[in-house]
Amino acid sequence: MAYPNALSAYRETRVRTASQGQIIIMLYDEAIKQLDRGIELLTLNQKGKPDPSRIEPINKALVKAQDIITELMVSLDFDRGGEIAQNLFSLYTWFNRELLEANLAKDVERIKAVRTMMNELRGAWQEVVVKTATEHQNNSSAGINIAG
Repeated sequence: MAYPNALSAYRETRVRTASQGQIIIMLYDEAIKQLDRGIELLTLNQKGKPDPSRIEPINKALVKAQDIITELMVSLDFDRGGEIAQNLFSLYTWFNRELLEANLAKDVERIKAVRTMMNELRGAWQEVVVKTATEHQNNSSAGINIAG
């Protein structure tokens, strides 16, 4: 089928043409999506009779979210980011520790807390990206007037 290949090509092009800020937002989006998946499966497993077949998908979703958070950690620029980068690093470290503990204890509330904070950070990054893009657009539109 050509559809999966087309979707894969679209996603690859989207990432290759994205700005650094857009990529950070994409990482947040995927981490939040994985946390939502983990929360959904864990909540289903806690209602009624637990289903052992959900344990692996829960673990995979939470580990994938941790991998994304780790990617956000290694992308921090401490030289340019200064105290903000250090604070984000500490927060990301806490997120990963909370998710590890939540995964072991199957604690949905801890996952929800991380998800809420990730969503707030995503919103802040979105504002930065929009502001930066607007400033860049305003600066580039003040180019040379060739009309005379």
